[in-house]
Amino acid sequence: MAKIFIETERLVLREIIPEDAKAFFEMDSNPEVVKYVGMKPLTEIGQSVEMIKSIRKQYEENGIGRWAVIQKDTGKLVGWSGLKLIKEINHHHNIYDLGYRFTPEYWGKGYATETSIAVLNYAFTEMNLGKVFAYADVENNASNHLLKKLGFEEKGTFMDEGDECFWYEKSLNSMI
Repeated sequence: MAKIFIETERLVLREIIPEDAKAFFEMDSNPEVVKYVGMKPLTEIGQSVEMIKSIRKQYEENGIGRWAVIQKDTGKLVGWSGLKLIKEINHHHNIYDLGYRFTPEYWGKGYATETSIAVLNYAFTEMNLGKVFAYADVENNASNHLLKKLGFEEKGTFMDEGDECFWYEKSLNSMI
């Protein structure tokens, strides 16, 4: 049984488990889904299996990682959301990065907003973090809009995997 971390009105955020590989492959093999995330679409399910192993290793080593997002009413995995400890990025060290990714049929339903608010609340109240970071490709209008709506402050740009990205920070005292 997968450990549940957060429940929202419509969604459950639980640990990602090996049985999620098929759903992750379906999501991450779609070119539209990975268009702005610095990776090519997956071509075989084994890549999803390895990605899940990496996420589960983050749980063990860092006590946190991305979580599967499950619809309460259908039990279907619709994406992932959560925090990731990044050792070094954009001249910052050991930062917690907010991220999310959803299957296209669930875009525009407010799931990224709903899960991000819940994850930020978890970060600031359960983990006692003072600050959470995020970044998004400068061309990813939807993600940049969401981060600003969540109260993240744009702090500039940097290059990640050859793509220009906006860098965001959110402090506990700016909680929405």
